[in-house]
Amino acid sequence: MQTADKERLVQGMFTSIARYYDLNNTLLSFGLHYAWKKKTIEMAALCPGETVLDVGAGTADLSILAAKKVGSTGRVIASDLNLPMLKIGQQKLARLPILSTHCLLANAETLPLKDHSIDAVLTGFCMRNVSDLDCALGEIFRVLKPGGRFVCLEFSTPQHPLLRKLYDFYSYRFLPAIGTAVASDRTGVYQYLTDSIRMFPNQEAFLECIRNAGFKDVTYKNLTGGIVAIHIGTKR
Repeated sequence: MQTADKERLVQGMFTSIARYYDLNNTLLSFGLHYAWKKKTIEMAALCPGETVLDVGAGTADLSILAAKKVGSTGRVIASDLNLPMLKIGQQKLARLPILSTHCLLANAETLPLKDHSIDAVLTGFCMRNVSDLDCALGEIFRVLKPGGRFVCLEFSTPQHPLLRKLYDFYSYRFLPAIGTAVASDRTGVYQYLTDSIRMFPNQEAFLECIRNAGFKDVTYKNLTGGIVAIHIGTKR
């Protein structure tokens, strides 16, 4: 599939489910996504006064958690290419008693930000949806300050064979059906999401992608047996 075709397809699907995205996240992950996101913020080690970019922010869950860490002296930029998703995130951020957040409609592969301007870049369930992974990682590296951190939460490969079989059964048989029913979706987005997880590099392969983008000290932590993983790298 051509880059532009994938982008149009993915954005169309996410537009169709924007209203139900948060609900389905909770249903389909059995509420585990809250703990995964909290752990991501913990590993990011954000400090008051830092500038944070949330790439593929969607409905801004990570941005909200980050804003609470950087406080009123910091700044959080919630960036996403999908306007309906970003509008929902903007509404959630507006309810915060913190004035350090800003929403930005932008493509992860062409971030409209200056070089060396960001202390930490977060992404949650975004990287497998970009059209050009290497390009997106390169843009993230570019905007980070020296010493800046990249912290990525993404679905990955369960490590135990039994868990992998159970997860495959759940994700192929139940996840698309439940997600489609709740969202009344006709685009096939939940089947796409399942397929995109299988096509995304596993933990070690993604680690190498991050290293190839220029990051140092790249590590990852498996959560829930490797159903998701948090990768972290530093720009030196």
